[in-house]
Amino acid sequence: MAMRILVGVLGGALVALMLSEIFLVFLLPRRVKRDPRIVRAVFALGWRPWRRMARRLPPRAADTMLGIYGPLGLLLNLTLWVAGLIVGYALLQWGLHSDLHPVHPVGFGDDLFFSAASLVSSGTGTLSAQDTAARLVQVIDAASGLAVLTLVIGYLPALFQAFSQREATVSQLDARAGSPPTAGRLVVRSTQRGGWPALSDYLREWETWVAELMETHLAYPVLAFFRSQHINQSWLAALCTVLDSCALTVCAAPVGSVDPARFTFAIARHAVVDLCYSFRGQPGSPADRLSEDELERLLAELREGGVEMGAAPKEIRARLTHMRGLYEPYVQALSVVLELPLPPWLAPESTSDNWRTTEWH
Repeated sequence: MAMRILVGVLGGALVALMLSEIFLVFLLPRRVKRDPRIVRAVFALGWRPWRRMARRLPPRAADTMLGIYGPLGLLLNLTLWVAGLIVGYALLQWGLHSDLHPVHPVGFGDDLFFSAASLVSSGTGTLSAQDTAARLVQVIDAASGLAVLTLVIGYLPALFQAFSQREATVSQLDARAGSPPTAGRLVVRSTQRGGWPALSDYLREWETWVAELMETHLAYPVLAFFRSQHINQSWLAALCTVLDSCALTVCAAPVGSVDPARFTFAIARHAVVDLCYSFRGQPGSPADRLSEDELERLLAELREGGVEMGAAPKEIRARLTHMRGLYEPYVQALSVVLELPLPPWLAPESTSDNWRTTEWH
């Protein structure tokens, strides 16, 4: 009797844990400092070996393998939740000594089958609830299955809509910033007509995208593991390019002429800090992605194009070093955790941008 009580309590606790996880994932707005433990554990435990295996493959095959992990991890979590509910309800039935057959006694295997059949609303064969306790557990079991199915049906379209919106904007960066995107290309190409104000107005458009990215990737962390269609693009590379471009614009443009870039920089920096915390990144001293010589060449190219500078090169360098220190440790940490390479600051003009090429040419 004591054993059945203990098993019943364990079954109830398992059911409560699974239902609370599902509630946190599907219904409760996600906070930066709170995340379902089972979901995080599954992703963390599976991602590390998956990433190690991908590193041994050629770049294209590795990117394909890494891209599979997001959808696969989502399916694994759904399977885990359903399996946990089935086992939990079976333990409850066994612990309550439920009568599931009018003639013969049943074992735990029958409880397990009855629990699974009730959860997915299929036939239970010759088994049926014969007493009040068994009927009560069966009703809760069936209601849980219906609720999970309803939530999943609503969750998946929202997830893929957020992914589609993210990628549509990432693709638009190709023509202005190249593939992979670089801040140098974006700044030079955007300032050719209209100077700094034109670039600042373009960066203003990214403020909404960054805010939506932060909200969706905190609410649906699995989205961070969904990769772009092109191997030389990613949401992190786009976000880093926007941060680089905003930082250079704020530091090099005349004071008061690029306020939109300041606002975009603020929300983008907010996003990378929150996402880094959410994914347990470890900010450190990042690699220097922009040498003094490269910055000099970039500023010289801008001056040759008739772009007005708001300060001397030495002052611009000092300001830019400070602003880069506000976000580069976090984007570097995200790059390591998610296995997404960061874009360079500068890259030569290339005919290999995605809009210029096709798979067969």
